[in-house]
Amino acid sequence: MLHLLLHLLVPAAIALCFYRKKALFVFGIMMAGMLVDVDHLLASPIYDPGRCSMGFHPLHTLPAVLVYAVLCVPSATRLLGAGLIVHMLLDTGDCLTMEQGLEQMRENLVLFHSGVSVKAV
Repeated sequence: MLHLLLHLLVPAAIALCFYRKKALFVFGIMMAGMLVDVDHLLASPIYDPGRCSMGFHPLHTLPAVLVYAVLCVPSATRLLGAGLIVHMLLDTGDCLTMEQGLEQMRENLVLFHSGVSVKAV
């Protein structure tokens, strides 16, 4: 539950601290980064509280994160990129708090780079 709350609070804090005059707009753009979780629909079960998202879901992989980092460079996409990076950092933090989270991230990374599908059957 705390993890989900942080997905709201961190973008809100960034918007309020750095973009006070247009905080609601900035918050909305950063929250659009939450749409990246659409890749959870490819997994079975869709939600598994014991599963580390990083490296498991296609939009939570290192190549995707690199694209999100590039989105932070142009001013036109900077806020969306920042929202996506914040999302990935929060999901990584969530994995690190899981009992097997770090091990799952390593395993998912190896499977992704070896071309093996990590989608649960």
